[in-house]
Order: sequence, then structure tokens, then C-alpha cells
Amino acid sequence: MKTNDVFFVIAVAISGLLTFGLWSIEGNTLKNLMTVGAFIFMSSTLGLLLGVSFSSARTGVNIRVVSGLFFIIGIVINLVFAFGTFSQTSYVITNGVAFLIFILIARSIYMADQ
Repeated sequence: MKTNDVFFVIAVAISGLLTFGLWSIEGNTLKNLMTVGAFIFMSSTLGLLLGVSFSSARTGVNIRVVSGLFFIIGIVINLVFAFGTFSQTSYVITNGVAFLIFILIARSIYMADQ
């Protein structure tokens, strides 16, 4: 696993801009919590999608597909919570479970090393 610094920084910057967009939604009642949660979720998924290369082509493709899917899932989750009225507990649980499932799948693919 090798990090491409330029692409990784670009991925983190894109995640920061998307997080700022979520923060600036007028009806968002979870602004501060969502800022932290969305940035962690999106920067980690987009960072693996764009900024990391793997020695095995199969492993790289599989992790990029999983990262892309969970990036889209993360955007959808955060948009639902930004426009809806939900509690902090439901946001933390939903976002946390999705993030932990992403880590579990990505780690399993990486450890299989096919």
C-alpha cells in the first residue's frame, strides 16, 4: 500500500468542501456534529478511493469500488440528516455503523491479498 500524497490531499480538500456545503445548509440542526462526522467519513472513503495505490491490482480495484460505494452512501446519509430533523444519537449510530462496516470490508479485502 502506497500513498500518493497529491491525490490524497486533493481527496481531503474535496471532502472538506463537501463538509462545508453540508454545514451551510440552512435547516441543518446537527451542524457541528455533522461537520466532524461527515468529514471523517468522506475523507477516509475518498482518501482510499483516490489517494492510495496497492501492490495487487485486484485488491486495489476491490477497495476502490467499496470506497466509492461507501462514499456515495456517506453523502446520502449526511444529506438525509442535513435536511431532516433527527436526534444526535440517531446520527452517531447510523454514521458510525456505516463507517465501521466500511472499515471491516476494506480491511478484509486488504488482508485477503489476492
